[in-house]
Amino acid sequence: MFNFKKKFGQNFLSDKNLLKAIVSDAEITANDVVLEIGAGAGALTKEISLVAKKVIAYEIDTDLKDILESLDLKNVEFVFSDFMNVNLKDFEKEIDSFKVVANLPYYITTPIIFKLLEESEKLESLTIMVQKEVAERIVAKEGGKDYGILTLMINFFGEAKIDRIVKRQMFNPMPNVDSAVVTIKIDRKKYKEIDKEKFSKFIRASFSMRRKTLLNNLSSILPKTELKEKLTENILSRRAETFSIDEFIGIYKMLF
Repeated sequence: MFNFKKKFGQNFLSDKNLLKAIVSDAEITANDVVLEIGAGAGALTKEISLVAKKVIAYEIDTDLKDILESLDLKNVEFVFSDFMNVNLKDFEKEIDSFKVVANLPYYITTPIIFKLLEESEKLESLTIMVQKEVAERIVAKEGGKDYGILTLMINFFGEAKIDRIVKRQMFNPMPNVDSAVVTIKIDRKKYKEIDKEKFSKFIRASFSMRRKTLLNNLSSILPKTELKEKLTENILSRRAETFSIDEFIGIYKMLF
């Protein structure tokens, strides 16, 4: 009998139709290498392995080793370590491209997304199960409380959509929130002229205090005199959450 571990955010799925639907949402083909983060008991891993060329599945909980290896999935490589410690440059040496399909642990969803977006050069797409409120932040439109750094950086790297809402009753043990499956398609040509590290710092500074204006927030990275020289009063007096991604790109170009 397996004991679920709260510290790893373990909530397992077993509904075959839902698992098949997630793999379908990810548009996996027989040529694809798939990275799974949080293999759990292997129910999703098994469905991915039926269609993918190869699956590399990370699982932090070594107590699941016997369960996963007993599945005897020929095209699956299980790695029992923390994905957050993986060097993606090393991971990508052997592969041309890969897709992510995962039921992400809730407690570390955002750091995993940022790690993949900011460190990977070969990621094609992410199809991930996340908390419903995180999904709403991912696809939020400017002007609302859900719109922020996560929304903008995902927009910077690609396009996101919610594929389906998943009720909490589908999980074991049942969490106290509903979930959603989100697909993020990566488009490296989108803003290729922009330095991604610099842009990320600029966005984080812009949102450092949500109630403050852009002038106040950006003064942490540039002097106010310079900001006033380069940007209009109309821009500087607004809050970060009111700007679209394209407006932010325009402001970035004016400043840097």
